[in-house]
Amino acid sequence: MIYLVEDDESIRELVIYTLKSQGFEAKGFERPSLFWKALEKEQPVLLLLDVMLPEEDGISILKKLRMRPDTRKLPIIMLTAKSSEYDTVVGLDSGADDYIPKPFRMMELISRIRALLRRTEDDGVEEYQIGNLYVCPARHIATVDKQNVNLTLKEYEVLCLLLKNSGTVLSRTQLLNQVWGYEFDGESRTVDVHIRTLRQKLGTAGELVETVRGVGYKIDIKQD
Repeated sequence: MIYLVEDDESIRELVIYTLKSQGFEAKGFERPSLFWKALEKEQPVLLLLDVMLPEEDGISILKKLRMRPDTRKLPIIMLTAKSSEYDTVVGLDSGADDYIPKPFRMMELISRIRALLRRTEDDGVEEYQIGNLYVCPARHIATVDKQNVNLTLKEYEVLCLLLKNSGTVLSRTQLLNQVWGYEFDGESRTVDVHIRTLRQKLGTAGELVETVRGVGYKIDIKQD
């Protein structure tokens, strides 16, 4: 079951119709209060969440969900008319796994949903240790100097893909296609924003993520 919290009736009906036509079970909610009531009865596999809502905004809902043990890892995609880099960073730092500005194409939305669900279901057992950085994707754990680092699912995916391909430069297009799971035909700022916030959160280990000018990013496997 996929939940959608969206107060615009036309958008809500179109998204729910498209989801159902693609084989998903889906329910839409006009107000956050209706969503909270439904959540107590059934946990969705993924949440589509608008930012500008009556009663309380989507960022507030997102933060509450990330504080609850039962919804802490719930895959969440933000849908919003706000598309500035600042709004994107706020959404991602608050725990969103993806961020889609309006207007968006329905099939791009479906592609991102499928990509996020694939990665959520990944029970890989790899562990990575490079310098003071330790990452265990299966347990959704990342530590720097043995201190936990809170990363969003997309930040984890970018980090793990770079670790899995240690020493290899991955282009922005490769990262977009493999992490987001769709052919991206716009600007690559999405990757750059994630890389920047990832480096900030990794602190002293952030320097492991290298920029290869004009190409993309890689993890430096060389140890000092």
